[in-house]
Amino acid sequence: MHGRAGTWRRETFNLTDSTSSPRPLYVQATRAAALGLAINLALGIGKLVAGWLGQSFALVSDAVNSLGDSLSSVITLAALWYAQQPPDDEHPYGHTRVETVAGAYVAIVILFSALWVAWEATQRMFVLQATPPAWTLWVAGANAVIKESLYWYKRGVGKRTNSTAILANAWDHRSDALCSLAVLFGLGIVRAGGGAWGWADEAAALVVVVAIMSTAGKLLTQSTRELLDPQADEAVVAEVRALASQTPGVANVEKLWVRKTGIEYLVDIHIQVDARTPVDEGHRIGHEVKDRLVSGFPAVRDVLVHLEPFPHRHDAEES
Repeated sequence: MHGRAGTWRRETFNLTDSTSSPRPLYVQATRAAALGLAINLALGIGKLVAGWLGQSFALVSDAVNSLGDSLSSVITLAALWYAQQPPDDEHPYGHTRVETVAGAYVAIVILFSALWVAWEATQRMFVLQATPPAWTLWVAGANAVIKESLYWYKRGVGKRTNSTAILANAWDHRSDALCSLAVLFGLGIVRAGGGAWGWADEAAALVVVVAIMSTAGKLLTQSTRELLDPQADEAVVAEVRALASQTPGVANVEKLWVRKTGIEYLVDIHIQVDARTPVDEGHRIGHEVKDRLVSGFPAVRDVLVHLEPFPHRHDAEES
C-alpha cells in the first residue's frame, strides 16, 4: 500500500505544518535555491573584480567560495526538479533521493575549491603585496551582511520544507558570512599596518579555507548518512506512530520504519489487528492507516502497510 506523509526534524520541524501535497514544499525550496544562485553569482563576480582591482587575495578566495556556492545552487535546482519526476519501472520509489546525492557531489566540489585557495594562499603568504584600498573593506562588510541575511531566509525555508540541500545552503551562507568577517579583519590589519602586514590578507584567506572545508565536510557526512537509510528523528517516528495507532481497528503498531528520501519520506509499518478479523476488513483497516498518513503527513513518498494478528488473552488461554 502506498501513500505520502511526514516532515523531517533536525531542528524544530512539525509534521503537520504543510499542505495536503508535497508540491508547495518543492516550490519553496526551488525559489530559495534560485534566489541563492542569483545572489551568489552577483557577489562572486563582484568580489572577484574587487579582489583583482584591490589586489586582495582574501577577497578573490571569498569570490571563489561564492562562485562555488553558485554551482551548488545549480545542482540543487536540478536535483529539486528531477526529484519531482514520477516513478518509473527502474525507480518505483521515485527519484527523491537525487537531492541527497546532489548534496554529496556539491560537497566534493567545494572541498576541491578550498584546496585550490589554500595552495594559492600559502604560495603568496610571504610575497610583498600592495596595500588594498579602503573600499575593499566595504565590499567584505556588505558581503557579510548579505550572506547572514540569506542564512536566516534559507534556514526558515529549510525548516518548513525539510530540504537537506536548502538547510546545507543556509549553513553555507552562515559560513560565508563568517568568512567575510575574517576577510574584513585581514584587510583591516593590512590597511593599518601597511605592506609589511600583507601576509594578513593570505592568513584571512586560509581562515576562509578552514570554514569552507568544515562546511563541505559536514554536508558530505550528512548526505552520506541519509544514503544509508537511517531511522528518522524520534519525534517524526512518534508522530507517525501516534496517528496510525488512532485508526479504528488497529490494536498495536508492532514495527515502524521511517526513512528520509530527499524532502519526502518512505514509511514501512506493521500494524496488529484482531486475529479474528476477516481478510477484507483487515485490508480496509490497512488502507485507512495509509489514507490517514497520506492526509496527515503530505511529505511521505510511500507507505507500506503489513498486517499482523493480535490475539486476545482469553483466546490464548482457550488454546
